Amino acid sequence: MKNLLLTGILGAGILASCSTAKTAQANRAEFLKLKGDWEITRVDYDKAYRVKPFDEGADAQCFVGSNWRLIPNNYSGSYVLNGGGSCPSVTQPIKFEVVNGNEFKFKKLLEGSKAKAVVSGYSLQLENQSTDQFSLVQNVPSNGENVRVVYNFQRTGMK
Repeated sequence: MKNLLLTGILGAGILASCSTAKTAQANRAEFLKLKGDWEITRVDYDKAYRVKPFDEGADAQCFVGSNWRLIPNNYSGSYVLNGGGSCPSVTQPIKFEVVNGNEFKFKKLLEGSKAKAVVSGYSLQLENQSTDQFSLVQNVPSNGENVRVVYNFQRTGMK
């Protein structure tokens, strides 16, 4: 009886570990699809609020047309705000990861700093991912409320 019980427990453990490995493998495959060059084509949010994302001091609309390079195999990348009008020109290196298959986290790397020394960053939800597009959704606090901001990305090239 003990052997039967032990065999059942071991079998269940093996099945659970295989399931976890398959999920991790699928998440990794989705993560690797982010590799390449992307452009934010549209930023959607309630225009009654003034949203200045990622501590750039720029309006969210300044991110429309920005170029993002994502390199998943070393978790690095960058984004470039093109400037013009009231929008600043910014080139910002980043480190990023995708956690649990849909949580896109990144931190800005300041000149001369190492990624492990940077303890703060940004967390967004990865949605509607396909080969050529995806969206990142961020809840930004404003006047005691959360404003839902959606950044829509379109692939512009492979790295």
